[in-house]
Amino acid sequence: MAEPVFAGPFKKEMQDFISLKRSVGYKYNTEPGILKRFDTYLVAKYSQADTLSKEAVTGWCSKTMHETATNHCSRASVIRQFSRYLDSIGIHAWILPKNYYPSGQQYVPHIYTPDELKRFFEETDKCHYCSEVPYRHLVMPEFFRLLFSCGLRCSEARLLTVGDVDLDHGVLTIRDSKNHNSRLVPMHGSMTLRLRKYAAEVQPFPEPEKYFFPSFGEKQMTLGNVYKNFRRFLWKAGISHTGNGPRVHDFRHAYCIYRLKEWAEQDQDLMVLIPIIRTYLGHQTFNETAYYLRWTADVFPNIRMKLEKCYEDIIPQMEDFCHEAD
Repeated sequence: MAEPVFAGPFKKEMQDFISLKRSVGYKYNTEPGILKRFDTYLVAKYSQADTLSKEAVTGWCSKTMHETATNHCSRASVIRQFSRYLDSIGIHAWILPKNYYPSGQQYVPHIYTPDELKRFFEETDKCHYCSEVPYRHLVMPEFFRLLFSCGLRCSEARLLTVGDVDLDHGVLTIRDSKNHNSRLVPMHGSMTLRLRKYAAEVQPFPEPEKYFFPSFGEKQMTLGNVYKNFRRFLWKAGISHTGNGPRVHDFRHAYCIYRLKEWAEQDQDLMVLIPIIRTYLGHQTFNETAYYLRWTADVFPNIRMKLEKCYEDIIPQMEDFCHEAD
């Protein structure tokens, strides 16, 4: 994606701000686009400004009619950070207070039932050959199964290269994922066998740098590609979809919750296993993993006591914890 070119009264400061963010380790890939939109707004309404006023900030940060609360808060957060940067270098800027805009109702993940999972994956297996996207019928059954069987984030699966998938040992290498986290993810034996068969058809002459799940022209699949097919399989499987979900990311929720349920029912030592699943999922903090403990206790109340016996004061209340983004 091309870097934006700024033209407004703070064009230099915006470019310097992006460079600063990246220099301290942030990817900062989507945020420049938000700053560019803000820059265009400033050019139109405050082209001669030498300070960043409250009117300028709130005028652009106000929620649009069709914008979700999450996107709205994310957009406003970028401008809040930029205002702080301006203030730190001696340019007067009004800083949007935290929680100035309501965050909206927390998303409730869809926890697929075993029957729903069965129906969904049966539909992926019926995906037919398409000359425009010749590998689609081979990619989709394995892509979605991998999300669920390994609890991967969608981006982690989309960006896998052939060299990242060790089919001899059944291990995935996840590189530079959320928070610059890289990790090894062992696969279940049945998933490894499926991917060996898949690779023999799609990657008969493997080249390590190519995408393991290629889209048209052997490019990476886009989120749009994934979501379009996901919605189609949901509809064919008879799983209701509303504006609030299910989402592709809910496969990760389902993986965690069913794994924790299985361990609790087997009387496994959760004090030992929770740190393992935290590493497996690529979580930075225990709070991220504890979020799934809470969901498991809510979805399967019959095992609540077993979970709370180990983590009585750690499992968070839902309203006090923001779930991770994909």
